[in-house]
Amino acid sequence: MSRKPTVFLFAALLAFSGFSLSGCRSSASPDATKTQAHPLKTFTVRGKVVSTDATHVTLDHEAIPGFMDAMTMPYKLKDPGIISELHPGDRITATLSVWEDEGGFHDAVLDNIVVIAQARPDYKPAVQYNTPKAGDAVPDFKMLNQGGSTIHLGQFHGKVLVATFIYTRCPLADYCPRMSRNFAEIEKTLKADPALYEKSHLLSISFDPDYDTPAILKTYGEAYIGQHAKDAFAHWDFAAPSKKDLPSVTQFFGVGVTQGENQTLNHSVSTVVIGKDGKIAAWFPTNDWKPEEAIAAIKKAAAA
Repeated sequence: MSRKPTVFLFAALLAFSGFSLSGCRSSASPDATKTQAHPLKTFTVRGKVVSTDATHVTLDHEAIPGFMDAMTMPYKLKDPGIISELHPGDRITATLSVWEDEGGFHDAVLDNIVVIAQARPDYKPAVQYNTPKAGDAVPDFKMLNQGGSTIHLGQFHGKVLVATFIYTRCPLADYCPRMSRNFAEIEKTLKADPALYEKSHLLSISFDPDYDTPAILKTYGEAYIGQHAKDAFAHWDFAAPSKKDLPSVTQFFGVGVTQGENQTLNHSVSTVVIGKDGKIAAWFPTNDWKPEEAIAAIKKAAAA
């Protein structure tokens, strides 16, 4: 196979932890009959490969909130060329794209497949991705923030740091924009509790340093924080590691990033709560966590 654009094989020994690769691009092209009234929806799927044929993979998958309960069923592959890389027993995550109209869901397509545990250990990945765990010490990564200043994670020791990963050009509302909306809700909740606000800090990390310059990050951040808010970025930074340092950052936090179509990026989702001691207190590896879950983790870490 000359190219393998949609399958990302992460460390074969990773536990089935819910690590998900979320492609920040539409997996099916709209046609004249599919409009905003009949929108494309995307869901994260996690499950085990049961079998494959020329164009489909049958999955024994977990419940897909908002779509269907746990069951075993076949799904059409956007790129059938990846069949040779999927084996019965492999555990995967993927993006399921479906059109919704008055009759329900139609034209389901599976894309952005990540093999997180292999039934056949015949592949040695070039990159080993860490699975963040409570108690892991976080390296003192450096990055450039929206003000053009270099910040490093160690400077937040003594506070609870909540970090998520985004890129400003992400076109799908359920991924990077959702993480930023969640953070905006967390920021609002923390402001209502001055003591907890003082003990915490938010950080949105871009994995697109070539495009996400300080000026771009500032404009993006203002859209969520509020341009005229007093000390707008005092409690919430938007920053990007250098291109050189980016692989170390993304690999530690379990964020896989590859080039997509039309200047988009395919990437996994990762949000962490880092305790006052600089160690991971909680990890949210998907896009379905709620702000109140993060607030609960922040309160617990602040009280530790």
